Amino acid sequence: MAKRFWYKITKSHIIRFLLSASAGFLVDMAMFYMLFHYLFTAGIYNIFSFPIRNSSVALIISYTCGVIVNFLMTRYLVFNQSKLSPRKQFFRFATVAFVGFFANLGVLKVLIQSLNIYPPYARVSAALSLFVASYFVHKVFSFSLSLRQHQPNEA
Repeated sequence: MAKRFWYKITKSHIIRFLLSASAGFLVDMAMFYMLFHYLFTAGIYNIFSFPIRNSSVALIISYTCGVIVNFLMTRYLVFNQSKLSPRKQFFRFATVAFVGFFANLGVLKVLIQSLNIYPPYARVSAALSLFVASYFVHKVFSFSLSLRQHQPNEA
């Protein structure tokens, strides 16, 4: 019964995307928390003569690691019927992630600096606020698949 239930829920692209995005998100959040609390403990860092908050430095590193995990899982578990080359898929995925990074950074800045939300909580809120758009953009742009429902993969 559990096996049948698992098969039914994993047939859905949206559920599989949620699982892959969740794995990337967990990597991102765990790294963000550790970097923010244990490595980048000073409030401001000067990088190339620009002052950058510790939360932004932690975000750059953690987000990159999360994107890599998310791409690999999304490519192999969610949109594996895509005919694009892996290199092209990654370039497109990374382009979307790059834009998403600045969206995350903007939301993070508002939540931390304007609303005084604790940075790890703000990071969770920023990521979740952009999840739905991410699914559709990756499906259509990164993996060149239509928005119409696809037949589930044969097991």
